[in-house]
Amino acid sequence: MALLDETVWDHVRQGPVAAVLAASALGVAATVLGVGWLTQPDSLSRGFAPVQPIPFSHRDHAGSMAMPCLFCHSGAARSRSAGIPDADVCMGCHRVTKTDSPAIIKLKEASDAGTPIAWKRVHSLPDHVFFDHRPHVNAGVACQTCHGPIQKMTTVRQHMSLRMSNCLGCHRNPKPALPPDSTIAKAPENCNACHR
Repeated sequence: MALLDETVWDHVRQGPVAAVLAASALGVAATVLGVGWLTQPDSLSRGFAPVQPIPFSHRDHAGSMAMPCLFCHSGAARSRSAGIPDADVCMGCHRVTKTDSPAIIKLKEASDAGTPIAWKRVHSLPDHVFFDHRPHVNAGVACQTCHGPIQKMTTVRQHMSLRMSNCLGCHRNPKPALPPDSTIAKAPENCNACHR
């Protein structure tokens, strides 16, 4: 006759083992999530502000001169990407304005040579995220909702984190980002709205 029933031995053996396995699984999950969070590229972080090849002040253009965002970023209303204007768009004004500025001289040289300016992207999403400016712009979402007070920035910096929680927060409650007369109550929350 056994001192302890076989089922009792099973509980004694499996109890500590199960606890160790569960703790190990939690530790691995926490490590993976922590590493993923901490090693995301700087381009996803709030405050990211790369040095550009030619200094450009949104404070002067969008702020002091009150140029609308769509004047330079015309793609935002009609394509997935807002786009960055080529040097010829800038030279539309700068053929006669601030022509002696070193930055404008560099801009003119690029325009005359047909050489694109290698602007450094400030707002860049991971490849697995699909974002389309059109529905946001056409719904009346102000550029400042995501890009911050761009009209006050001398150097463009990322105003908000591009983590999924920020996007979902707005999709779940879009009213603060929309014009008062908007009839949109909710934006899509299904995975393939943003991940394709």
